[in-house]
Amino acid sequence: MKTIGIGVVGFWHVHANDYAREVREHPGTDLVVGWDRDAHIADEGAAELGIDLVPSLDALLGHAHVDAVTITTATADHTDVIRRAIRAGKHVFTEKLLAPTVEECIELIDEAEAAGVQLVVSLPQLGAPPTVAARSLIDEGALGTVTYARVRVAHDGWLDGWLPERFADAALAIGGAFADLGCHPAYLVQHFLGARPQTVAATYGAFTRHAVEDNAVVVLGYANGAVGVAEASFVTTPGAFALEVRGTDASVLFGFGREALIGKGGRFGDAWTELALPEAEPTPFQLWIEAIRDGADLTTNHEAAVELTRLVVAANASSGSARSYDAPPS
Repeated sequence: MKTIGIGVVGFWHVHANDYAREVREHPGTDLVVGWDRDAHIADEGAAELGIDLVPSLDALLGHAHVDAVTITTATADHTDVIRRAIRAGKHVFTEKLLAPTVEECIELIDEAEAAGVQLVVSLPQLGAPPTVAARSLIDEGALGTVTYARVRVAHDGWLDGWLPERFADAALAIGGAFADLGCHPAYLVQHFLGARPQTVAATYGAFTRHAVEDNAVVVLGYANGAVGVAEASFVTTPGAFALEVRGTDASVLFGFGREALIGKGGRFGDAWTELALPEAEPTPFQLWIEAIRDGADLTTNHEAAVELTRLVVAANASSGSARSYDAPPS
């Protein structure tokens, strides 16, 4: 079976090297060349990965050994570079967000499908064992009707100085902490409660005084009365991943001081009980390679990517409309 040659389009995002590592670890893929419009970022990224650079995106897309590309440019550049990759017939694996707007997401998905290009957006926490277990319990009815879901993803990037300052450029990043790290809790809350909340209310804070938020809480309200909370932070030490799903019969928690999934109520009994975790599902990268090889169904990934963008856009719009605490009622 032919090895799939993969080019790195952009070293802007910190996950560029993570995806390159997946390419090298997969037996059916080969890391070929890289490119970034910023020569300094390109030189640093290529040196770290030990790969050659090409002088332009056109050169990378026209490279004889590049069959597919990973996209880790600034989010603002996604629509242009992904569209150009699709039109060059290259399969696309992209960092979230897929594109800055819902309309652009749909256009890219439609264009990829028409061209026979396999397009996958990296939403890795959907396949993580705690997520898989919690979703299975919801589907089984073990929690009753779910009334509340909360997910927090946080790290110390702007406290410890390892997150690049370019993440504070709202125009390039399409926002701050929520448009980047906050995508993970956002799509997980949607996974547990539903893709389309009735209301979205965001509170953003800038502890480090960057031009964008480094601390974010977004509350999702659903038509049935359920409430979801998605939290993200660049200023949390130590970093954190935590989820909480509560229903009319039982609740499950993960990561609140304990790296285990625990349940209480219903069939779990009256005391918190540790629950077995399943194996992780295939990663988005593995899904992508399967789709390139065998045409795996990508509908679920595409739908989740579009709805994630819809939610982030709504949260960013909401963040500017918070009322002052002591403001009189209108």
